[in-house]
Amino acid sequence: MSRPLVDGRPDLGVVEVGYARILHSGGQSAAGTIVPNPGGPGVPLISHAAEAAQVTAGLLDDHDVLLIDPRGTGVSGALDCGVGADEFQMGTREQQRAAVGRCADRLGDRAAGYTTAATADDFDAVRAQLGIDKIIPYGISYGTYLMPVYAQRHAEHVAAMVLTGAYSHDHDPLQRPNAAAVSLALQRICERSGVCDGAMAVDDLRTVAARLRERPLAVRAKQPVALDEAKLATLVFEAATSNVGAAPQTMTPLGMLPAALHAAVRGDDAGLSEFVRLTTEEPAYENIGIYMTVTCNDYQPLWSPGATLAEREAQYRQRLAAAAGEFGAFSAEGFAAGQRDGGDVCLRWPGIPGHQRPDQVTTPMPDVPVLVLSGDLDAVTPDANGKQLAAKFAHSTFLSVPNTGHVPDLEPSGCVTGIVARFVRTGTVSGAECAASIPPIVVAPVTN
Repeated sequence: MSRPLVDGRPDLGVVEVGYARILHSGGQSAAGTIVPNPGGPGVPLISHAAEAAQVTAGLLDDHDVLLIDPRGTGVSGALDCGVGADEFQMGTREQQRAAVGRCADRLGDRAAGYTTAATADDFDAVRAQLGIDKIIPYGISYGTYLMPVYAQRHAEHVAAMVLTGAYSHDHDPLQRPNAAAVSLALQRICERSGVCDGAMAVDDLRTVAARLRERPLAVRAKQPVALDEAKLATLVFEAATSNVGAAPQTMTPLGMLPAALHAAVRGDDAGLSEFVRLTTEEPAYENIGIYMTVTCNDYQPLWSPGATLAEREAQYRQRLAAAAGEFGAFSAEGFAAGQRDGGDVCLRWPGIPGHQRPDQVTTPMPDVPVLVLSGDLDAVTPDANGKQLAAKFAHSTFLSVPNTGHVPDLEPSGCVTGIVARFVRTGTVSGAECAASIPPIVVAPVTN
């Protein structure tokens, strides 16, 4: 369906929003319609219909699943603002900041069309066109940021919500809970496997991060990587804790990390280099143009949006200096520079005049049943962020799923998808005791 790119600006054109439905298999009318969003921002959904069907398999006999590609992704006018995915993913911090500025210059006034609120309104327009009264938003990762915006703007059309890998609109813009979650994940995998010492793994991470801060390590991966502290932070908290638990018996980058760090402290970087190769071999999952545009439009900045570039830089440095020592095994500058959607990455983004960010909206959330899930090894959207989001709803249940990362729905036992299916049908959480049986991940033994 055709939607205005920016309300009130017909000169900026329209965006064609694409959608598809997976119809329920039963003969009766659908008991409800689930509307998932897999995150990013910038991840399309229609091309991932098979994964959407897998996650909602326990509901497809009596529920439809409505797949909508968010504006700027997939078949909904995929955005190209002149930045390559690999360039942004693995570039230096200065290259990332320059890419953001280049994207802003290319989009100009059209940047105002790519916000979380605009996407939420697209979703509701599709709902209305199909004649669906109420939907069940199912947000994953950034989807847990998007769907509460939908719920605030269109509360009368929300029956219940599932939010997994969750974080709140007013999450800490310095992402200190994420840094703390890295240390906690290392401690948990060591304790549960019995093949390493969690406190030593955190100390090793601190030692390696400090060394890379001064002397980056050149790694030959899919493309050459200069592994400094910031890039290590990116790969450890983002890549290494994603998809953990999806294949519990298979060695993962997170499982090999304690041994790789311990060897690196002793001068052997082979394991660390292999960790880098494994965490950089997958292509970018999201449309990088939308990823930059939405995060820079909507996430809380660490400076005054009206400030000059020099003033922004000074304000950013002041915020970091005030939080020194609060980033776990990393320095403040190193961890902040490792955030692709935070730190100073949006420093050169001009912003939208008069734009109200989601964290500035005070509209109450609807009084509906909400299930919030986190993986207890997840450092992308850690437990602390999920609890913060759950507290926004009057009738929410928060569940931390052991031995899973970002996001827990991927674990193969069916425990989590079963919990979700029962919640969607009843509005209550039952059978959650199965989470205690999810096995620990495989961890490489640490040897001296």
